[in-house]
Amino acid sequence: MDLTVVFASLLFAILGAAVGFFVRHKMVQAENKERESKGDEIIEKAKVKAQEISYNARKEAKQIAKEERDALDKELQKRREEIKNQEKGITAKEAKLDTKLELQEKEIEKIKAKEVELTEAKARVEKEVERYKLRQSEISMKLSEVAGLTREQAKLELMKTMEEEAKVDFAKDLVRLEEEAKEDAEARAKRIVGIAIQRFAGEYVAERTIGTVELPSDDVKGRLIGREGRNIRAFEQICGVDLIIDDTPEVVVISSFNVVRREIARLTIQKLIADGRIHPAKIEEFHDKSRIEMEKQMLSLGEKAQMEIGVHGIHPEILKLVGALNWRTSYTQNQYQHALEAAFICGSMASELGLNVKQARRAGLLHDIGKVIDASAEGSHAVVGADLAKKYGESPDIVHAIRAHHDDEKPESILAHLVTAADALSGARPGARKAMMESYVSRLTDIEDIVNTFEGVSKTYAISGGREVRVFVENDQVSDEQTVMLSRDIAKKIEEEMSYPGTIKVTVVRETKAVGVAK
Repeated sequence: MDLTVVFASLLFAILGAAVGFFVRHKMVQAENKERESKGDEIIEKAKVKAQEISYNARKEAKQIAKEERDALDKELQKRREEIKNQEKGITAKEAKLDTKLELQEKEIEKIKAKEVELTEAKARVEKEVERYKLRQSEISMKLSEVAGLTREQAKLELMKTMEEEAKVDFAKDLVRLEEEAKEDAEARAKRIVGIAIQRFAGEYVAERTIGTVELPSDDVKGRLIGREGRNIRAFEQICGVDLIIDDTPEVVVISSFNVVRREIARLTIQKLIADGRIHPAKIEEFHDKSRIEMEKQMLSLGEKAQMEIGVHGIHPEILKLVGALNWRTSYTQNQYQHALEAAFICGSMASELGLNVKQARRAGLLHDIGKVIDASAEGSHAVVGADLAKKYGESPDIVHAIRAHHDDEKPESILAHLVTAADALSGARPGARKAMMESYVSRLTDIEDIVNTFEGVSKTYAISGGREVRVFVENDQVSDEQTVMLSRDIAKKIEEEMSYPGTIKVTVVRETKAVGVAK
């Protein structure tokens, strides 16, 4: 009996546990289903919310695009109106120029009329002289009869009196004629200069000190910098420019006040990117190729200028210097365009004066070639240019005109005066020059000139707008310890000889390069 009760108790306990487990399992399943249902509901709500956000974002983007498009349309319309206004202004100026030309033609007619009057006045003076001579003879006879003087005595007395009167009359006429001649000369000079300016309208070219190079991808920036900056240091040393690599996407900036160096550096980067191999040896190789291309381009520009002004026979080396003016500025005025302007203006004035037009244009084109010569040359650009012109076979008249256009030599020919006037007219026209750029370039040049006076310096580059100067020295002349003293000495000399705002960083670089050839 006791065993049966025990067994029954155990059986009920097992059944109760099984029923409880089954009930709890069902409850857990129900809770999981409820959670899954709520999760699906939350996901559906999230999807709806995401669609709403996406729709609103697209709607807002379309609205922004529409506003930007409207703003651009307004700006375009504004630009068109400005262009129309400028065209109206140009038309009005042309009408004024036509009116001035008509007035000048009338002035020419007046001058011709005055010349006729002068001729007639001269004839009247000659008649008066004859009349005075007859009167002198009559008075001489009367005086001889009345005063008892001999004929010779009376003649001398009368001549003395008449001479005094003639001197007074002549002085009056001379003053009048001189005033008329001055007025005539001034009017003719204004007319000649006016015609020369009206016949040529040059374009204004303003050069900047930085240039950008577009890259195919930002990966190229890291390759341009190189391991520990090896490539960018080699590039800046070889090309003599400052290479700025910042966060601007797919663009690097080349900075240098010397536009020829900047252009060669730009060509070098393009070649490096096209080749794909960027290291110091390739940089030096492509820099040499770019320099040769620049020389060919300068010669081509010189030949183009020669053909444009209608002269021939200029030496190729002189033509290279003329072409190099395209990368030179004076007060931000492009010197290649300035040379062409001066040539045309000089030729126009020579034509009005009946002089050799081709010779005048030739002198005007070559007058500033000294500006592209290295600063180591002695003398002003006028003197240096004249010496080069003489060296390469230009005529003495051309050489003198070049040397005298800035009063380094006293002008002794009409051609020299014409070149001086043409140079001044081209530089003084509205918008041609700005003094700020010239003083900026002059300051950078002065810095390089000061540094180059130190022994052992091989290359000097003023960069970062004159805030830094990098000095490369010969490793066999300057030791590592001497570079420290050299940087201090350079900084001290710059402080003593120049005035400038802010500070100038002096960096002295000494490198040793060894080249081996494997066969």
